[in-house]
Amino acid sequence: MESTRYDELDLRILQALEADGRAPFSRIADVIGVSDQTVARRYRRLVAEGGLRVVGLQDSEVLGYDNWMLRLRCAPEGAETIAAALARRPDTSWIGLTSGGTEIVCGTVPRTPGDHDDLLLGKLPRTPHIVEIRAHLLLHRFFGGPEGWLRKYGPLAEDQVAALRPPPVSAEPVTITPEDAPLLAVLKRDGRAGHPELQRASGRSESAVKRRLSQLLGSGALYIDVEYDTQRLGYDVAAILWITAAPRHLDAVGRALADHQEIAHAAATAGPSNLVATALARDTADLYAYVSGKLGRLEGVEHVETAPYMRRVKQLTYRPPMR
Repeated sequence: MESTRYDELDLRILQALEADGRAPFSRIADVIGVSDQTVARRYRRLVAEGGLRVVGLQDSEVLGYDNWMLRLRCAPEGAETIAAALARRPDTSWIGLTSGGTEIVCGTVPRTPGDHDDLLLGKLPRTPHIVEIRAHLLLHRFFGGPEGWLRKYGPLAEDQVAALRPPPVSAEPVTITPEDAPLLAVLKRDGRAGHPELQRASGRSESAVKRRLSQLLGSGALYIDVEYDTQRLGYDVAAILWITAAPRHLDAVGRALADHQEIAHAAATAGPSNLVATALARDTADLYAYVSGKLGRLEGVEHVETAPYMRRVKQLTYRPPMR
């Protein structure tokens, strides 16, 4: 892109996609006040050059699957290689290097109960250069997943966001079946894939595809995730925060974190710390001000370990084909 920063129109489109990642360009155009062609052209540009990904993801919390975060302390010479190998695994969702490149932080995507056994008990303990493995079970999500961070930051008014959200549908619980696999595989590559493409991949009729997609989205088992480069928003520093809160304050601290503009993800965890959060800041001084100020003043916070990301290994590395 001509600029390293997103401009106002970029932000409006990104926030519109967070409200409904499958919204037609015509509906986005009506709400933000530009032409369909302008939205389509800018969308393609953001995908090709601006780090944008719109993908369909299963919500493990809704489906009742256990999610884990892994902290892998590595010998410096092995961290990059191990992180790259983990990035190729389908059961990892995002990977970052912290602590000066000596620690890998990794999120997992369970597909079957045995997935975690294979990774935690099989592959990782036998991997050279891994010095220590810490596995943190995510107990409760306070913010993140289907909730987009731009609603805390973006330019759209509440009525514009409401106009973009898809109409409510039946929220009956849904079980992911083997027959859903081809549909979900396409959406994981491109959350805006059209019904004809989904029909070809799944072998179902177009009406059956529309009905099943509506069920999956309505139940929350599937959501459309929008990923973008936060550095282009002016947030050049990202850090993972391992927070220890007094048990009686755990829920209140988690809910407070969810309201902080700086927090892109927050969850309660099992392990030495009982909360984990991802904070975004404009620079290191901004991060210090948040940790020592807004976060430090929360009642019940007893300890905070701050680990700035050195590099994101998996998240924005995949570029879907331009549509």
